Formats: sequence, structure tokens, C-alpha cells
Amino acid sequence: MQNAIDRLKFAVQTLPGVLAQYSETESERRPAPERWTKKEVIGHLIDSASNNHQRFVRGQLAAGQDFPRYEQEGWVRVQNYQGAKWANLIDLWRAYNTHLLHVAENMSAEGRCATCRVGGAAEVTLEWLFTDYVDHLEHHLRKVLGAWG
Repeated sequence: MQNAIDRLKFAVQTLPGVLAQYSETESERRPAPERWTKKEVIGHLIDSASNNHQRFVRGQLAAGQDFPRYEQEGWVRVQNYQGAKWANLIDLWRAYNTHLLHVAENMSAEGRCATCRVGGAAEVTLEWLFTDYVDHLEHHLRKVLGAWG
């Protein structure tokens, strides 16, 4: 899990400065009709942080829970990330992930081994879930910074 923590620390330290280089207009550009804008991707990553925050905390309080699946398209649409200020989204992403680092760094060995299910899928440990969270985050960041950079 330490590797995932280190990777998230790096993202939290470097990403806000990189994202801030994009203008409001660039952050709103849709790469294709069915694809999310940079604003919507960062909004999706905020939602991912929010959903996983609940899992990381609740999963330590009572192992074996079955958390609901996250309906990403609906969440992004309902919150209208496209209409949000780019700088505010960057700040919220940074703050939320800074807190998730704090949660992860303070997760006990017992907490890391606690299990849960997400959307009825196979049982996983919170350690696995945290690593998967960071993998998912990096997947989207590679797209935002690579394909749209």
C-alpha cells in the first residue's frame, strides 16, 4: 500500500500546478461528442474520492459491508462540473486527495485487511481498494494530460 500512497502524494504535489496551466476554455473543450471534458474528468475524480472516502472509513468501522456502485455518468451530469470554475475543481481535488492520504496513512494493519464489496462484486480488502483507487486516478490523469495535453 505504501507504493500507492507515494504515487498519490506525487499526484497531489504535482497535478494542481500542471492542471492550472490549462485555461478555463481549454478545460471545457470536449475531445469528442461522447467524451468528458477536463472539468468533467476532474469532477469524476472528485466523485471517486468521495465514494472511496466513505468506503475507506466505513470499511474500517464494520468489515464486510457491501457498498453501492457509483453511477458516474449521472453524478457528473447532476453536479454539472462543466459549469464549475476550473480553479475550484482543482482545489477541491487537491484537498480531497490530501485528506485521503491522511486516511490511508493512518489506516491500521487491521483496517487494511478489512474486506468489503462494491456493487455486489467480489470481496476485496481496503488495501486493495486504495491501490485500485490510485490506479483509477492515474488512468484518468494519463488521458487528461496525454491525449488532451
